Amino acid sequence: MSAVRATRIAVLGPGSWGTALALLLAHNGHAVRLWGHDPNEVAPLQRDRENRRFLPGAPFPEQLVPLTDLDEALAGIDALLVVVPSHAFAAVVEQLAPRLPRGLGIAWATKGFAPGDNRLLHEVATAALGERQMAVVSGPSFAAEVARGLPTAVTVAANAPDFAQFIASLLHGERFRAYTSDDLIGVQVCGAAKNVLAIATGIADGLGFGANTRAALITRGLAELIRLGVALGGRRETFMGLAGLGDLVLTCTDDQSRNRRMGLALAKGRSVAEVRREIGQEVEGVLTARSVYASARRLGVEMPISEQVYRVLYEGATPEQATRALLERDSKAELD
Repeated sequence: MSAVRATRIAVLGPGSWGTALALLLAHNGHAVRLWGHDPNEVAPLQRDRENRRFLPGAPFPEQLVPLTDLDEALAGIDALLVVVPSHAFAAVVEQLAPRLPRGLGIAWATKGFAPGDNRLLHEVATAALGERQMAVVSGPSFAAEVARGLPTAVTVAANAPDFAQFIASLLHGERFRAYTSDDLIGVQVCGAAKNVLAIATGIADGLGFGANTRAALITRGLAELIRLGVALGGRRETFMGLAGLGDLVLTCTDDQSRNRRMGLALAKGRSVAEVRREIGQEVEGVLTARSVYASARRLGVEMPISEQVYRVLYEGATPEQATRALLERDSKAELD
């Protein structure tokens, strides 16, 4: 399928990232339907022609249409992009099962594991939709910067090279570069697990530990990403690219990151629930920390930083106790 034919695209999920990608696709000349299940969330988008809650100052072009009717959003589409939080992904793809033509592929820009059973999202999609072309969009990309047209680069990984190129061609533009990969597993692990490490970095910065600590956490955190990703079937080199190192550095070092802001607030003694309410959007690293911890234990993968984040979030450990546990670990060879 060529990019020329893909003029009708459904983007499912009207949050900040879904809206930003819908804006990008519309500015690239495609007819975009931005779907949300909640009329109270979609009605302001229809009225204001702008997502004033998450992306104020980024008006919708004429070819971007917000909708609440899923059948209307999917009718006659050439491409589908799911951009809902990880906890909603399974429910959305189950709704898609009776509605999608057999030959239509699915792409998503959701970053996370399936809560509860810790599956990667391609496994969730395959269980609901059967074998079909699948792709994930991931990389260092804050929604507000994409909506403003600032230069950005991401990775599109798919289970078929032609489909990766197809999705990349829809997104690729003058200020948005989309590279392709065939490591569907590795790119998904990168996008999900880096959020846990961003919470860790936020905690360290919130405790006033400084730039040395931040650099060490990012570097050792990358080693954890690689260990988990390879154990799950990803390729080591993927973690040195945009979806791995690129997204890890972005999420750990800039306060636009909701996960980093969660860590900063936890270091000040605030509760997860309180910070979630204040941020007003999903903080994916909170749920992902549970999945990463469970997956690491199941696979026998050593992930000490991620484990301490889990203990702070779910076992009542204080940030100071988590830090002490990391500092008291025995010395070892760096590359073991």
